[in-house]
Amino acid sequence: MFDNLSYKLDKAFQNLKGQGKITDINVATTVKDIRRALVDADVNYKVAKEVTDRIKEEAMGRDVLTSVSPGQLLIKITSDELTQLMGGTKTDMVLQGSPAIILIAGLQGSGKTTFTGKLAAYLKKGGKQVLLAACDIYRPAAINQLKVLGEQVGVEVYAEENNKNAVQIAQNALKYAKEKGKSIVIVDTAGRLAIDEQMMNEIAALKQELKPSETLFVVDAMTGQDAVNTAKAFNDRLNYDGVVLTKLDGDTRGGAAISIRTVVEKPIKFISTGEKMDAIDVFHPDRMAQRILGMGDVVSLVERAQQAFDEDEARRLSKKIRKNQFDFNDFLSQLEQIKKMGNLKDLIGMIPGMGKAIKDLDIDDNSFRPIEAIILAMTPQERENPDLINGSRRKRIADGSGTSIQQVNNLMKQFGDMRKLMKNMNKMNLPKMPGMKMPR
Repeated sequence: MFDNLSYKLDKAFQNLKGQGKITDINVATTVKDIRRALVDADVNYKVAKEVTDRIKEEAMGRDVLTSVSPGQLLIKITSDELTQLMGGTKTDMVLQGSPAIILIAGLQGSGKTTFTGKLAAYLKKGGKQVLLAACDIYRPAAINQLKVLGEQVGVEVYAEENNKNAVQIAQNALKYAKEKGKSIVIVDTAGRLAIDEQMMNEIAALKQELKPSETLFVVDAMTGQDAVNTAKAFNDRLNYDGVVLTKLDGDTRGGAAISIRTVVEKPIKFISTGEKMDAIDVFHPDRMAQRILGMGDVVSLVERAQQAFDEDEARRLSKKIRKNQFDFNDFLSQLEQIKKMGNLKDLIGMIPGMGKAIKDLDIDDNSFRPIEAIILAMTPQERENPDLINGSRRKRIADGSGTSIQQVNNLMKQFGDMRKLMKNMNKMNLPKMPGMKMPR
């Protein structure tokens, strides 16, 4: 979503390349380009002007150290200002009550029900007993969609398909949750194609009756400034606790994500990308600012790795590597772990300096499919002992996987090079690495 903005900001900072110091002229030109880039990205003009005025004021008040270029200094100042613009620090959910109640609101098509399923999976992974309450009584497929999502993530769904009273359904769901010892109830409410009085009355009645510890407003980031206006209208009526931005993987300008915090004065608590149930992240303003400026997001990358990789599997794999027994079964297992971390292009973009490098590359989750097909076309013996795979076997594997002999040969070469590297690392007698602890 932020590729185009990142590109334009990078061009803006080029004005200071080769400059020995910050001056009124070169900063004014750069700040003007930053403001234009933000407005082009659909950031509210007033917000864009305020933030660039602060950047200019801050930059002119700084002395440039000999070890830091003017461009680097301005990137740091811009990063700090974007971080503050998006909230400064992350804001945690407040989960009080037994059970704690989370009320989900939003327009139809915003990704509200999908996010409800993702949030359930996220909280379940944290050890919570979650119940989903289906209170969208208008959209015919809403209840069924929530049931499908609940089944996917292993979370129970409470629904009354013949009851058209959303408040009553929510009350009954709460009673059921107490009987079953659930710690959290997530209430999925009805959305509309546009804001209307009936919708507002119903969601307000639900909030008044349930007294949720968290009310989250889900907004489609692809709708630009309309998203900001809708969020403000809902907040004026509901006074919700936080915003959820969905569809951040979309091809759009993304300005809503930057300006919504300032306009609505409520924190962004989660961001959501794609349809997979694990594609949900707690919103960190500083990390988002760094990614927009092409500085990467190593902390989020490490956190995703810690969540995706199994400690027992890592220990087992470490032993096999030390014994030079790494095979195609292990390789396939590692591919599965990487896929659990999320969208491949998104992951590569978290590596500092890689954002620009992959801007125009077409990388998707299907990139691993040819490799997986080749490995799955091998016999169990071939996977355990790759040295068995001769020329005739390679042809059979290529035919069985729907790939070419060249692709099979390339994979065999890359796998062989990787095994040699592991063998050389073993010869170096490197100390054992302690197991990574899962984040709490």
